[in-house]
Amino acid sequence: MGRTIAGWKIDAAERDRLLARFPPSYERPIADHVTFRFGTDADTSLPTETEAYIVGEADDGAGVQALVVEIDGTTARGDGSHFHITWSLGEGRAAKESNDVIAASGWIAVDRVRIALQPARWKG
Repeated sequence: MGRTIAGWKIDAAERDRLLARFPPSYERPIADHVTFRFGTDADTSLPTETEAYIVGEADDGAGVQALVVEIDGTTARGDGSHFHITWSLGEGRAAKESNDVIAASGWIAVDRVRIALQPARWKG
């Protein structure tokens, strides 16, 4: 399988519920996963948590919207970034930019919303 990403997927019904609660700011909704660790392989353990909370939103006003996620009591991912869901993207923008937007602009707290997560591994 080569190098992969370990994290959590958001199932389709949960995604639809959340998209209704947090309307996408840009034309391309993503809203499908939370990254735990990049560059993993088949021997890397998957995370075990199955629930989290959306606690914030970041939007650079220029094409990147992300929701900040709290997992096991923290938003800190352990690599200097935050757990998040790339929520929507504008033309020419990429999901990997979400970390930069959160770091540069911070995020605004929202009412906590519980979400179900499914530990998963996928090609990056």
